[in-house]
Amino acid sequence: MVRESPGTDPHCCASVGDCRWIELPVFPDPNGKLAVYDNGNAEAVFRVERVFFLYDVPSGASRGGHSAFTTSQLLMAVSGSFEVTVDDGHCRETHRLDKPNRGLLIPAGIWRELDGFTSGAVCLVLASTRFVEEDYVRDYKRFLALSQQKTNDR
Repeated sequence: MVRESPGTDPHCCASVGDCRWIELPVFPDPNGKLAVYDNGNAEAVFRVERVFFLYDVPSGASRGGHSAFTTSQLLMAVSGSFEVTVDDGHCRETHRLDKPNRGLLIPAGIWRELDGFTSGAVCLVLASTRFVEEDYVRDYKRFLALSQQKTNDR
């Protein structure tokens, strides 16, 4: 994990600190392993309303580049690996996803960028809401202004 903190405030990473690893239970079998996310289990951090995946991402390409007002997401590398950089407007952390049963929880309000995809990588995303374009902030300058406003409102 790489951590960048432009300020000296020890609490600047509180929002980025809310991003965390979720380990899915694995059921091994001689014919392969099964990893499960079940809305009723302890690992379930939210009720899944949408599932999508990214694949065939060209070498050097980036995905993400947005935050959401209300949507939380759990990202998993079900094949290959990639990096996810999370940003709360004050701090940034970069995480490498490379295990199909280990996901990174990204709460609402966190900017995310995905890059460094290996050949054949597949990113599975479980989302807490259905897709609504108005929920997304896709301009980084606007995101920074909103995060600064959030800080000033505290």
